[in-house]
Amino acid sequence: MTTLLDLKSSVLRQVQRSQSLRSRREPPPTAGSPLTHCPEPLARRFSEESMEFFERMSTILQKQDNMLQAAQAESQRGACTVPPPQEHVDQAFIPDRISRTELDLLYEEAVYTVVNRVGVPSPEHVTSDEDLFAYLLKVFDMGEEEHDIILQKVQESKRATFSLRVSVLKAKNLLAKDANGYSDPYCMLGILVGQSPRDPEEKKERKFSFRKRKDKLEKRSSTKEALPARCIQVTEVKPETLNPVWDEHFVFEVDDVHSDLLHLDIWDHDDDVSVAEACKKLNEVSGLRGMGRYFKQIAKSVRANGSSSSGSEENADDFLGCINIFLNEIPVGGFDTWFKLEPRSSASKVQGECHLILKVFTSQRDTALSKRESNVSIHKKLLSQIVEHEHAHVKREPYNWNGQVSPPAWTVLTHHAVQTDLTRLQQAIIRWQCYSGHHRTQRVCYSLLLRLLRAIDAEWDPPSVRGDLPKTSHSVTRDASCVQERQLSDSFRLYTEHCLCLMKNMRQVFPCTSAAAVTRYELMLRGIGYMQNMRAFKTVCPLRNELHLDITSAVKKGTSEWYESLVAQHKPEDGSLEEQLKKLVLVVDAVCTDVQRAQNIYNKLFYGAVKVDFFSVSYRQLEKLVADDVNVAMERLCGTLEQESSRLSQTMGETVFELFMSLKSLKSFQEFLPLKDAKMLALTGFHNWFKSSIHKFLQIVHDRSCDRICKAVESDKIEAVHQVRHSSSALEVTSCFRQVRDIWLQLAWPDSAGAFIFVTRLTDNFCSEAVCYSEMLTRKIERNQLGRDHKSFIVQLCVALNNVEHVRVFLGHLPRDLDWSGVERAMEESCGAEGKEQVYKALNGQLFNMDLDLQREAKRLIALLTDKMLPELRRYIQHISLSPDSINNDDAVAPLMKYLQDTVVVLTDTLVKDNLARVLQSLWELLLRMILDSVTENRGVQVEFYNRFQYTVETLLQFLHDKGNGLSLEDMKSGDYKALEEELKLNKCSSFELIEQYYLEKISLQKTLKHTRFGRISVKCYYDAPEQRLTVEILHAADIMALDANGLSDPFVIVELCPHHLFPLAKSQRTQVKLKTLHPVFDELFYFHVSPEQYRHRFACLTFTVMDYDWLSTNDFAGEAVAPLSDFCWPGRPNATAAGKSVQPFILHLSRSKPSEKPIMGLLDARVGDREAQEFVRRLKEIEKSMEEE
Repeated sequence: MTTLLDLKSSVLRQVQRSQSLRSRREPPPTAGSPLTHCPEPLARRFSEESMEFFERMSTILQKQDNMLQAAQAESQRGACTVPPPQEHVDQAFIPDRISRTELDLLYEEAVYTVVNRVGVPSPEHVTSDEDLFAYLLKVFDMGEEEHDIILQKVQESKRATFSLRVSVLKAKNLLAKDANGYSDPYCMLGILVGQSPRDPEEKKERKFSFRKRKDKLEKRSSTKEALPARCIQVTEVKPETLNPVWDEHFVFEVDDVHSDLLHLDIWDHDDDVSVAEACKKLNEVSGLRGMGRYFKQIAKSVRANGSSSSGSEENADDFLGCINIFLNEIPVGGFDTWFKLEPRSSASKVQGECHLILKVFTSQRDTALSKRESNVSIHKKLLSQIVEHEHAHVKREPYNWNGQVSPPAWTVLTHHAVQTDLTRLQQAIIRWQCYSGHHRTQRVCYSLLLRLLRAIDAEWDPPSVRGDLPKTSHSVTRDASCVQERQLSDSFRLYTEHCLCLMKNMRQVFPCTSAAAVTRYELMLRGIGYMQNMRAFKTVCPLRNELHLDITSAVKKGTSEWYESLVAQHKPEDGSLEEQLKKLVLVVDAVCTDVQRAQNIYNKLFYGAVKVDFFSVSYRQLEKLVADDVNVAMERLCGTLEQESSRLSQTMGETVFELFMSLKSLKSFQEFLPLKDAKMLALTGFHNWFKSSIHKFLQIVHDRSCDRICKAVESDKIEAVHQVRHSSSALEVTSCFRQVRDIWLQLAWPDSAGAFIFVTRLTDNFCSEAVCYSEMLTRKIERNQLGRDHKSFIVQLCVALNNVEHVRVFLGHLPRDLDWSGVERAMEESCGAEGKEQVYKALNGQLFNMDLDLQREAKRLIALLTDKMLPELRRYIQHISLSPDSINNDDAVAPLMKYLQDTVVVLTDTLVKDNLARVLQSLWELLLRMILDSVTENRGVQVEFYNRFQYTVETLLQFLHDKGNGLSLEDMKSGDYKALEEELKLNKCSSFELIEQYYLEKISLQKTLKHTRFGRISVKCYYDAPEQRLTVEILHAADIMALDANGLSDPFVIVELCPHHLFPLAKSQRTQVKLKTLHPVFDELFYFHVSPEQYRHRFACLTFTVMDYDWLSTNDFAGEAVAPLSDFCWPGRPNATAAGKSVQPFILHLSRSKPSEKPIMGLLDARVGDREAQEFVRRLKEIEKSMEEE
């Protein structure tokens, strides 16, 4: 309640204050006023300070835009040339260096891998041992003697033992062997030893089977019977299918990887005891005799099925095809492909393919390191050593290394991974662990790390890892798996902690001034975001399922530390209070720049990658820190102002204003916050901290404005500036007002209910400054009139009048510029209707009194002007009065008209339109009074005397009216003026005939129009002859001219019968207004009564006038079109029949030709006494005037 009473009392004080403007009409400013005339040196000093003040205000208002542009320019400058800053390295992340002894053991492992290479190398592999050894010497920094020793040791060691892993996945398009059109397929496979052919031709001719080899039997065994195929294995039977899916995995020991062969048969299962059962029981029989017995059963089945045409024994399996693969033809990385089934003999009929995955690896390695460490650990160390070497030799942008290694490195790593039987998942994990660990000490491209994470995720699904069979006991496998999972978890944890540390220091490590740094930051965030959604991460790190909370915490901590460093840099707690505020401005501006970058750059990166609203997190924290510091400083300022009797220095006021604007810019970013986060911010209501200081600041603005206006009047020569009709002081005053207005608009005081106090104060300042300006200008004119010639003094008076009018017009926009309506609404919400009325009275009262005062000053200037002309006017009026009858009227009036014409030429060239009308109106009233006095003094004279003055008045009327360009006849025909009937001028045609000819020309022009830029209108007209009724349908219009500021129009159409004297009873009709469109759709019907006597005239027509509705001023002319009635009223026309309603509409193109360009208009315009002609001209001139204004 107290607040409401305070607001009402403030309004009343403003109302009372506004009334004081009228009391300042006559007396000059007091000695204490800023507008009091100052001594020249002091005035010059004040004016210089004022100009500097407003320049600083403009700089402050432009500061935020300049900061944004500077940030963008800075970012563009660093986009291509500036490398990203060095990323912070935590010593806890740096791994221990490997010892020389371990390096020697690892080197032995690498040499062993090179010596025991198997498989067909790919084109990118290095095949030369010398090249590989030369590369390893560089990687391990090994000497030649040390190399020779280790190489000899490897050569003397036991050769590696190899095994073959076979994954039988599926087959397709097999041959149907059963009566139901299907087969029951299964696979039998094993290694045939020593089967490598000597040449390709021999390979093509040889056929293989699981049979005894007598020639090999004697060499390999002394027993009587031996197994012909090494560990024959069999798959499950897949019933009734031609496209079986087995997905079974087998491992075979290999005697000689260079000569052994993998053989696979596919059979159709037909009985209970078959080849499949026989092979399954091989593992149950001990001793070679049992294996031989079962092999005899397998061979018997094969012999029985040798030919499809021969009769087979009952209960025997059918042969479906076989595959033979030499082990020395398997690539280093193995096979993963479809193999075509082959026949066992020329009589066999087979078809289809089988999908196999084959991989050769070492089952036993004779190295010291392999005996004490796992293959995974060894490969990880080898890869780490190679990665460190490869990265050290990257010359260009090493921070952007994509992890690609040289061919020798790739060869060694590939062979070692294959030989040690590492799965693709194990390799992916090892690569991730090595590269991510290496990155913590020597940064690499984050896209590499993201690619490695994706590789792990792709291989994590157990079914996707083919051929990964355990080779040890289940307990050992579980232990190894747990160790590997723990190591993977540690790598995820260390990398996450490393990234969180970088996020905390992101402003230094990833500044937006470097495009390369921003790109790296985006890739890092994408990697972290991808990691937290990986199946591997969720499996090995089940407790870290809320990584976004860790990221948010890192962002908060980094933001807080950055702000602390910013405060430590500027030290806003040191120095005087004014210096402290200036330093706070620097702090707030730096925060605004940071928030701008957060909103434009960093937030997109965070939200797109990890779904963290970086902007909201950092902004809420920064604005809270800033609010706390500024609030403390402003409390100290308020206390200081109270102690110093409320004095505020100009520099302090500028600093306070700049601080307010910086806080306002910072607070404006809250619009980018989610709605729930935008509430209850620390900066909410921050303007209340500045209320008292802004009041005092506005007083400083007023004082500087007054000083600036005073100097502007003193330095003004009252000469029109180029291309305008007012002088430099008017430009300076409105420029000052405009700057003050911009200051208020930039303040944008958020408390609308409290803003009215500032608005009323600003309005009062504007009004008082404008009135004082006009008074100072008038006094200067009065002082300067002595010694000036007639013409130059009149010109100076006209410029002064224009100055006053220019300022008055500018202040007329105050209600819009200062948003008075918004203040009224806010006061109505706060104090009800009474508060709204109080504000309305205060603001409009100030503006009204100001307008009265400016009009008063304008009248004083006009009075000076007419007083200067008064002696000459009296002499010329006396000349007319005393002229004898023998002199004609023109000669009697000529001297007066010559003087007026010369004077009006000067006035027209010098005055603006409104001032010209005021001066001419004042001159007209003066002449009427003088003529009235002369006539009154000469009563009883001859009639010719009065006729001469009547002629004089008519001449003056026409002269000042100037065919509509001067005063209006309505304004002139008042007071003592007696209206005279207008004399019809001689012309061959009457006015009606001229009007009819005008419409004939319009009809002719309409027929020539094809396409215009003013649009078109679609109408339909048909005539009901019995009823003598013309129906007009206005359908729609298109491409209407845009006549409003929004680029659109509010069109409507006026339709009428013309000319009016032919249709005296017909009234014009109009459509509805269609708002904000250039393509209105009307669909409206209009009816007119038209008789045959009327439509038979060729000039009878319909006119369609398209107007733009404007509720604030007169409607604007958009275009017109005409249609002759003869086109649809004459008998025989389709439009004049009973089916006239179904006729097609026609298009009329709109035109906008100027009526004044037609000769007929000149004739009609000269007929001042012809009301019909003048009305016709007036309507067309209004249209033309509307066109000129546009």
